[in-house]
Amino acid sequence: MSAPPLLALRGVCKRFGVVEVLQDVELEIKAGQVVALLGDNGAGKSTLVKVISGVAPADRGVIEWEGRPVHIRRPHDARDLGIATVYQDLALCGNLDVVGNLFLGREIRRFGFLNEMEMESRTLELLKRLTRTVPDLRAPVVSLSSGQRQTVAIARSLLGEPRVLLLDEPTAALGFEQTTEVLDLVDALRDRGTGVLLISHNMGDVKALADRAAVLRLGRNNGFFNVNTASQEQIISSITGATENMPRRPPAHEAGW
Repeated sequence: MSAPPLLALRGVCKRFGVVEVLQDVELEIKAGQVVALLGDNGAGKSTLVKVISGVAPADRGVIEWEGRPVHIRRPHDARDLGIATVYQDLALCGNLDVVGNLFLGREIRRFGFLNEMEMESRTLELLKRLTRTVPDLRAPVVSLSSGQRQTVAIARSLLGEPRVLLLDEPTAALGFEQTTEVLDLVDALRDRGTGVLLISHNMGDVKALADRAAVLRLGRNNGFFNVNTASQEQIISSITGATENMPRRPPAHEAGW
């Protein structure tokens, strides 16, 4: 039998007041797989990321980690499992340098003092794994390019060696060269066995990088696709609602995708 997915959502629902933002959502992410989460504005993508990351816990449904049910009620629970998130706004402190941002809130100390040399060494080692152009580690983050800031945000998320990485629109504000570097970085993470959930509106990025795509529409599943075989038109039709009869759950022959 094939191994269970790293992360699986079964019938997840989330309500804010009287509005049910997510309704019976299904999703699976396997090790070494990039899953694109697609949908129009208001489809529920960001809410789903908040559910998985523990920022906005699900009201109903089951979340499974390696085949066993788990409870994710706060961000600490997600981090303990091995789930890291890079939000669209990156959540970096512009006045701090690269090292300061990576270790903010989890500083390394020795004899009660900050171990700057150890933190700088670990920062350099991590960035060298992720990018060909390592920025000045002591430069304020506000002085870096958009692509470099994105790399810093991803590097910070990888400090704890997560097994699942959630990326919310990682290339939205990047130029062509910077986008290519971020996509190469995600590709390298997949090769190392990390499961990646990629939220994107860029179909070019999705077709170039993702293995599978899950479409949300009005808070519900509206299609599951093998990106290598599905046409761009099929996926876009599911996003826009031109095909409202798409399967709500992964097809039986793709159970475990």
